[in-house]
Amino acid sequence: MKATFGEKVFYGVNYAILTLVGLSCILPMIHILALSLSDAQAVVSGRVVFWPVNVTIESYRNLIVGTDVVNAFKNNVILTVVGTALSMACTVIAAYPLSRRDMYGRRFFTLAIVFTMLFSGGIIPHYLVIKSLGLLNSYGAIWLPGLVSVFNMLVLKTYFESMPLEMEEAARIDGCNEWRLLLRIVLPLSLPVLAALTLFYAVGFWNQFMNVLLFMNDPAKYNLTVMVQQMIRSQSMMQELANLQPEDIMNMTPETLKSAGVIVMLAPMLVIYPFLQKYFVKGVMIGAIKG
Repeated sequence: MKATFGEKVFYGVNYAILTLVGLSCILPMIHILALSLSDAQAVVSGRVVFWPVNVTIESYRNLIVGTDVVNAFKNNVILTVVGTALSMACTVIAAYPLSRRDMYGRRFFTLAIVFTMLFSGGIIPHYLVIKSLGLLNSYGAIWLPGLVSVFNMLVLKTYFESMPLEMEEAARIDGCNEWRLLLRIVLPLSLPVLAALTLFYAVGFWNQFMNVLLFMNDPAKYNLTVMVQQMIRSQSMMQELANLQPEDIMNMTPETLKSAGVIVMLAPMLVIYPFLQKYFVKGVMIGAIKG
């Protein structure tokens, strides 16, 4: 159908607003990337806006040589991979029985889990529990408290409930037990929503900041987010780069090094996201609407 004048105006305003919102998100990132790829003189003189001036990768080389970014990146990978795997496994194990219509007390357990999403004890009780469990200065303090996201579990539960009963009955006639039904039939048919939830968990663990800052006492266990935050706050960062030669320090500024750290922190998720984008909207919409 041909759009009316009012609809055209409405769409035009929407596109304008969305364009402004998109630019407000992407332009700061482009500016940071340009700073990280520009030489020190161009950055100090203020000539760098959205395009690098005198392109160089010295800031990235100095970041790797003069800081603990490699170890922080390794910590990030460990936190994300192990945490995402554990969270996905526990989310599936929690969502599947709650999606079974014949589970006794299903409504009670669902409401009890939703209650934890609405109310929490706060930071101090959270810290005391982690301390009493002996998890301080270990990644268990990051993985265990947020092992299952209630929102993600409810999305997956709704998707499982949308599967036709006839498929389950046919599988049981063929001799499938609960585990085989879950692993061989339910999960392969749930790949879109599983991919979307995996992305949710991965981004959450990759960007962990407050929990790492609270529970990690050893700087060697810091991840990229905390390391970059400390770099941004540090006023004596240039003096702390003991591994660099004097001529290297002269050829860079704190701004270029900080910008390089931010890009290193953001790059992995930006690279992975396009490959999961096709599952992102599809998986969440299927899990949220059907049922």
